[in-house]
Amino acid sequence: MNLTEFNQSDLCEHFSCPERSLSPAVYILLYVCSAAVVLLTVCGNLLVIISVLHFKQLHTPTNMLVFSLAVSDFLVGALAMLPMLIWKIESCWIFARGYCISFLMASYFLTSLSIYNVGLIAVDRYLALSNPFLYTNTISNRTMCIVVSSNWCVCLVYNTAFYYFNGSFTRFVMCPGECYLFLNEVLFAVDLVIAFIFPCSIIIILYTQVFVIAKKHANAIRELNNHTRPKTQKITSHSMKSERKAAKVLGILVSVFLMCLLPYFIYSVLGDVIEIQAETFQKLAIVLYLNSTINPVIYALFYPWFRRCIKLIITLRIFQTDSALINILS
Repeated sequence: MNLTEFNQSDLCEHFSCPERSLSPAVYILLYVCSAAVVLLTVCGNLLVIISVLHFKQLHTPTNMLVFSLAVSDFLVGALAMLPMLIWKIESCWIFARGYCISFLMASYFLTSLSIYNVGLIAVDRYLALSNPFLYTNTISNRTMCIVVSSNWCVCLVYNTAFYYFNGSFTRFVMCPGECYLFLNEVLFAVDLVIAFIFPCSIIIILYTQVFVIAKKHANAIRELNNHTRPKTQKITSHSMKSERKAAKVLGILVSVFLMCLLPYFIYSVLGDVIEIQAETFQKLAIVLYLNSTINPVIYALFYPWFRRCIKLIITLRIFQTDSALINILS
């Protein structure tokens, strides 16, 4: 939790652990639902990872970014989601202080990584639509692998440096039964710009441009259809439909991402204006993590190739000879 600096005694009094008042049945149900959400997040993103790695047809620059996003979402489910859900159910941080620090570092690193992964996907789609010939000639799988690796390294260095300087300027405040990171106002403002305002601005601006370009392409195809033979019309109509569908999927993916992201950061910004509620922070952090659960579901609902990959993986056909060459895009 990114909270600005306060008096430690007041904080510990404000964030004291309440008594748990859940019935045993509700308590068990919450743990079962939490386990199901974590399992769906881990398995869903693992299916995306295996699909992109295994099938040759999916070895494209754009799918390298999808792979990077799936890996970060997988790690969110494996490392961050379960401790947060347990914390919420128990109404208290039941793990050790050292694990709290590791949990916070992993959470912030993976969150910033996911944001920049989506930002890179926005840049990739904008370049592909605005100048497809230049994109095809300059963006290769090797180039995209370098970009993805650089993104991971930069996010790791930034978060490591951030925690180092945070330890120099203001200390960790550890209240009994709680796990929060408190920042001074300068570090909070810097992190807000770098980890939220800048990448989200890029995402919104570029995806707006993507929809504008897609609409222009659709209008151009419609005009072309008025002067072509029926066979060509069928082909171009199919192209227009595919383009609209791609734009629709992109819009859903980005909209869900922003819906999960914005409440947490807006509440963080308003932390100095409104009364801070620890329970609200936990709920908004869980909503933020749930974006990692939703992404594979979006792929499954709107991408037929992903559904074919799931079928091949579940039926173990990927272990057959030359299974990597199976045509999954037709």
